[in-house]
Amino acid sequence: MTVPEGVTPALTARTRAVDPVTSLLPLLDARSPLLFMRRGEGVAGLGETLRLTFRGPDRIAQAAETWRRIAAAASVDDPVRRSGSGLLAFGAFTFSEESAFESVLIVPRTIVGRRDGVTWITDVTVAGEERPPSPAPTALGAEFRLSLQPGEVPPDRFRELVARAVARIRSGELRKVVLARDLVGHLPEGGDLRRVLVDLALGYPDTWTFAIDGHLGSSPETLVRVARGKTTARVLAGSIARGADADADHAAALRLATSTKDLDEHRYAVQSVLDALAPHARSGLAASEIPFALKLPNLWHLATNIEGTLSDGSSALDLAAALHPTAAVAGTPTAKALEVIRELEPLDRGRYGGPVGWVDADGDGKWAVSLRSAEVTPDGDIRAYAGGGILAASDPDVELAETKLKFRPIVEAFG
Repeated sequence: MTVPEGVTPALTARTRAVDPVTSLLPLLDARSPLLFMRRGEGVAGLGETLRLTFRGPDRIAQAAETWRRIAAAASVDDPVRRSGSGLLAFGAFTFSEESAFESVLIVPRTIVGRRDGVTWITDVTVAGEERPPSPAPTALGAEFRLSLQPGEVPPDRFRELVARAVARIRSGELRKVVLARDLVGHLPEGGDLRRVLVDLALGYPDTWTFAIDGHLGSSPETLVRVARGKTTARVLAGSIARGADADADHAAALRLATSTKDLDEHRYAVQSVLDALAPHARSGLAASEIPFALKLPNLWHLATNIEGTLSDGSSALDLAAALHPTAAVAGTPTAKALEVIRELEPLDRGRYGGPVGWVDADGDGKWAVSLRSAEVTPDGDIRAYAGGGILAASDPDVELAETKLKFRPIVEAFG
C-alpha cells in the first residue's frame, strides 16, 4: 500500500525464530528481490506492506521523519533482538535531487533475517490483514548471459569529460569531481535477477550485496551504520587494479598506499564524512590515522574506518541525509562538484552513488553507498554505472581503465 500525505498507518510486526536457512537468495522474488546482505548474513524481503516515495533536495530527511512517525505508531513484537530483526524498511535514494527516479522506503510483508547462526521471520501487517504465508525457497530460473554495451557516455566521451574536468580543477574552480559513465542492456524474458545476486554474493562476499526496487549491486563502501547509539562508517577513495601474481599484487598495493593523487582524493573523502558526522557525534568521533589497503577480488582500495558515539539521537537515515553526497561520490567542495557534474555529465545516475540499505523501528540501520550497481526497469532495461574521482593529476586513459575495473562485478554477474 502507498500512504497518503498526513496519514500514519498502524503497522504490526511480529518476529519469530525459525529453523536456520543456508541461503537467503532462493527465498527472494525472481524479478522484485529485496536484499541487503554481506558474507551470507543480512535481511531479505518479500512483498510490500508499505511503499513510501520521496523526491527533491530533502528526500532523505523527509524519509527519516516519515519513518520516525510510522515506527512510533507501530506495534513491534521482537523476541529475537538481532540486527535486522523486528520492523524495518529497505531504502534506495537517488544520487541527485533532480533525478527522474524515485527514492523509496519499502516495508515488506515478510522479512527473513540471518545472523550469527540465527534465522528469523518478521511478518508485517496493517489492520485487518492476515499474516502472510511462510516463505519457501524456489528454484532459480534458467541461466542467461548478456553483454552490456556503452550507453550515453561511451569511452571516447568519458575521456573528453575527464579532460574538461581536469582543466577546471587546474584552473582552481574545485579540487575533485567524480564523473560516471554507463553501460546498457536488456534482461531476457523470464530472466531471474537472483542469478545476478548469486554471482555478486559469491564473487564479492565482503561487499554489501543489495537489491531494492530494481536497483541492485555489490558495494564495498559502508556509508553509515547505527546500533544502540554508536555509529561507524567506512570511506573508500583511491583504487588500483590487483596484480597478476603475489609480487605484482604487493607492488600494486604499495603504489596505491604511496600515490599522492590517491592519498589526496582519499583525504578529501574522509574529511567530508567527519565534517558531516561532527554535529551528531560531538565527542569521541575518530578516524584511523592512516588509510589501509582494502583487498577486493579485482581492486585495492584505500580505506579509512570512522566511529563515534551519537549525541543527538539521530537515526541511521538522519545520518545518511547528513552524509550524502560524500566527496567519494561527488567531489570537493561538494556544492561546486555537483554543479560541474550537472554541467558535464549527461547521465541521470538514478540511485547509483546514493544511499541503499535499511532502517529499523529504533532508528538503527545499515546503509551503503550504491557502487558497482545497475538499475533494472520493470520492462527489463538495464543501465549499469561506474565512475572515478578526477583530480588535477588525473589522466583520461587511466580513469577510463579504472571504470572498466569497477564495471567488472556487474558485467560478469550479467554476462
